[in-house]
Amino acid sequence: MADKIMLSAEPRSDVGKGASRRLRRLAAKVPAIIYGGGQDPRMVSLSHRELVKAMEAEAFYSQVLELKIGGEAISTIVKDVQRHPSKPQIMHLDFQRIRADQEIHVNIPIHLLNEDQCKGVRLENGRIAQQINEVEVVCLPAALPEYFEIDLADLGVGDTVHLSDLVVPEGVTLTQLALGEDHDQPVLSIEAARVVAEDEDGDADAGDVGGDATDSKDEGDDD
Repeated sequence: MADKIMLSAEPRSDVGKGASRRLRRLAAKVPAIIYGGGQDPRMVSLSHRELVKAMEAEAFYSQVLELKIGGEAISTIVKDVQRHPSKPQIMHLDFQRIRADQEIHVNIPIHLLNEDQCKGVRLENGRIAQQINEVEVVCLPAALPEYFEIDLADLGVGDTVHLSDLVVPEGVTLTQLALGEDHDQPVLSIEAARVVAEDEDGDADAGDVGGDATDSKDEGDDD
């Protein structure tokens, strides 16, 4: 599990749309709520500048965050971030309290290793087609992985990596796999690259490298 991200928060009692607007406009703070963990919800505010900095880290969205309110520290995970539709502004956040003895559901990112060394791309003129960028897990907070890794070096054209191929730490369950084998989704595959060739009439046909261009045209282009 990655190191906890620490954020300072302040309690707030003035609630409502008007109060939230004033908080954002006059104090450069972001309203937020902390809920769960068998306790009553708490309304807090956080520095917009501090949040923007913290959100640059991938771990902000998938790891345990420590909210400091006065002398109290609350372990949480981010459940929702609301952003302004046209401005680079954070409007509101939802934090869920976590307890060491209660499992949590979190989306964990997938990292690709050795993309430039992938056999299917380097030697077979293929391309990497990634279907899933993150995967939901359920586990106790102490077992929460930072990310999953897939090594692409030895993958060739036609190879597919499924959820069941991920290296999952002890105590961690992939929620999709828990639903049954039918939910073993492909994470990525190495596909044959597409080419576009013009016939004598100037019409372009798309096809796989080394394949029949006419057949491939009916399949469409995934790019």
